[in-house]
Amino acid sequence: MSLSELYTQKFKSKNRDHFAAIVSLALADGKITKEEQAFINRTAINLEIDEDEVKHIIENIDSYKINPPVLKRERLERLYDLSRMVFADNIADEAEKELMHRLVIGLGFEQNEANSIIEKSFKEIIKGSDEDEFIAAF
Repeated sequence: MSLSELYTQKFKSKNRDHFAAIVSLALADGKITKEEQAFINRTAINLEIDEDEVKHIIENIDSYKINPPVLKRERLERLYDLSRMVFADNIADEAEKELMHRLVIGLGFEQNEANSIIEKSFKEIIKGSDEDEFIAAF
């Protein structure tokens, strides 16, 4: 396997894992709404995940683990996407908040800071911050 193939494979795996975390949030309340599905579809396109793999991930969501990014910016980019998913249906229910708490810790944020990070991320999403504004807020 060449270095470029190895890099491409690692990049795809990272994108797939991030996508699976987003799907986990969408499924936290037991169903995927139209708004969540639209967000999932857009995210799949952006992360270059094909339709068959999307279907496989949704059907086998429990088999995907969170692989935390090393860089803070990458963690914040993922946090931004996850926070947007929580509000995709304009409702942040308790199941989504609980899963979000676990995902924030899984992304590598400190456990004792998780609640304040989630609160701040939700405020930024509600405020309408784009990704760069969201990251700058942290």
